Amino acid sequence: MDIRLQKILSMAGVASRRKAEELMQAGAVTVNGRIVRELGSKADPERDHIKVSGKLVNPKQPKVYLMLNKPCEVVTTLSDPAGRVTVKDLLRGVRFRIYPVGRLDYDSEGLLLLTNDGDLVQRMLHPSFEVPKTYEVKVKGVLTDEEIRTLSKGVELPDGRTRPCRIRKIQKTEKNSWLEMTIYEGRNRQIRRMLEAVDHPVLKLKRIRMGPLELGTLPVGRYRYLTPQEIRSLKTVGGALKGSKPAPKFRKAMGE
Repeated sequence: MDIRLQKILSMAGVASRRKAEELMQAGAVTVNGRIVRELGSKADPERDHIKVSGKLVNPKQPKVYLMLNKPCEVVTTLSDPAGRVTVKDLLRGVRFRIYPVGRLDYDSEGLLLLTNDGDLVQRMLHPSFEVPKTYEVKVKGVLTDEEIRTLSKGVELPDGRTRPCRIRKIQKTEKNSWLEMTIYEGRNRQIRRMLEAVDHPVLKLKRIRMGPLELGTLPVGRYRYLTPQEIRSLKTVGGALKGSKPAPKFRKAMGE
């Protein structure tokens, strides 16, 4: 059966449909040896040989969903020209090619979702769904109530005003503060830039929730597969987000 190429690439976990369109327009997709750039093009995944950048696409591989507790000083990519440790290096034992859903900065840690479900990736990252992401943040200095109100309402950044967010004080010392921040957009280094705008640089940043997923007690540097309940909850993103309380088995992410 003929299916749009974007959907085939998404089903195969190659990329989201939007990214698949970019690959097609860049001339990276071939069907039976012929470059296909037309976005409305279709193919039969059972009959046609579909390649992306010379690699054969297999749309039949099972969908894989896992959560990684990313350590600091690990890049959220599958390869790095500078030779730094990547999240792929932490996924020993995962047989299928999966992709990070969004990014965590090199110097940030915490919950990172990885999957080969291109439709889910697009849903989680599309601004219209406003998927909440919650972080524990250690900042320099003690924020005043006025500064917290300012951040909650949105602050002006070079790329535009941030959307309203939720901020809760966790604890403070004479020199530092701990906050819980929930944002509904995913700009580059957004929380760091927001706090710099009120003169409170971030000292530590850890993502603890993403949509219905919770990091829980997953150790740093380890990963686990999502439970069926968590996967179902993820697929309701944009509607009612339902949390779950998994009882997972942890696996070491390196050299188990």
